[in-house]
Amino acid sequence: MKQKNESRKRKGGRIPLADPAKNRHVFYLNDADEIRLEALYHQSGAKNRAQFITSCIFSNPVKVVRIDKGLHDYYMRLTTFFDQFRMVGHNYNQLIKLLHSNFGEKKALAFLYKLEQATIELAGLNKQIIELTHEFEQKYLLK
Repeated sequence: MKQKNESRKRKGGRIPLADPAKNRHVFYLNDADEIRLEALYHQSGAKNRAQFITSCIFSNPVKVVRIDKGLHDYYMRLTTFFDQFRMVGHNYNQLIKLLHSNFGEKKALAFLYKLEQATIELAGLNKQIIELTHEFEQKYLLK
C-alpha cells in the first residue's frame, strides 16, 4: 500500500524553474507608441515581447537586423554569374588547346579571331557589371 501512495505523490509535467518569472507589470500605450513598439519588436527578432521589453528596460542593446530581399537576390545572381564566368575561362583554355592540336594554323587563327572578338565583348560586359556593382554598393550598402 505504501508503494502505491508514494507513486501517486510524484506528478508528471514540466520541471520547475529555479527562478521563475512570477512578477507582472502592466503599462498602457497610446496608438502611436503601440505602433512604434510593435515595429521595434518585429525588427529586433526577439523570441517574445517579454524578452524584448525586458532587454529595452535594462539597457541591453536591441539588435535590429534588416534583410533586403533585393540585395540578397542581386548577390545570389552575381555569385552565379561569376561561377559561369569562371567556367567560360576554363572552357576557353580547353578550346585553344583543341584548336592548336586538331586544326591547321590558318583555320585555328580564323577561329581564334572570332573567339577574341567574343572575349572582348565579354570583357566589356564584365566592366559594366563591376561599375553597376560599385554603384549599387554606394547607393544601398553604405547607408
